[in-house]
Amino acid sequence: MNFPAELKYSKDHEWVKVIDSTTVLVGITDFAQSELGDLVFINLPQEGDEVTKEESFCDVESVKAVSDVMSPVDGVIAEVNTELEDEPQRLNEDPYGAWIAKIEKVSAFADLMDAAAYEAFVQK
Repeated sequence: MNFPAELKYSKDHEWVKVIDSTTVLVGITDFAQSELGDLVFINLPQEGDEVTKEESFCDVESVKAVSDVMSPVDGVIAEVNTELEDEPQRLNEDPYGAWIAKIEKVSAFADLMDAAAYEAFVQK
C-alpha cells in the first residue's frame, strides 16, 4: 500500500491534498481502490454542488458493489475530473493521481489523519 506523506486521509478512505487554505483536491486512497476492486463507473458530482463533510458527494461502481464517496470537507465543487467518466479504472491504476474533485470555499475538515496515522488505521 502507498500512503503519500503530503496528503491527509479520512476514516472513509478519501485523501485530501491541500492546495491553499480554502481549496483541496479529493480522491480515494490506494487502500479503498484495492478493497473495491476494478472500478467500472463513477457518478461524479456537479460543479457548484455544495458538499458536507462525512456525507456522500459521489459514488463509484466496481465489479463487487456500488460505494459512496464521502466528502472529507465542507465546501463547493469547483471542478471535477471528467476524464474519469470514460476511464474510471484510472482510480485503480493511479489512486493519488486520479483526483475526483477540486473543492473550494472549504470551511470545515473532517477528522483527517496524516500518512502514518492512516497506515495504522487501515492495518487494524
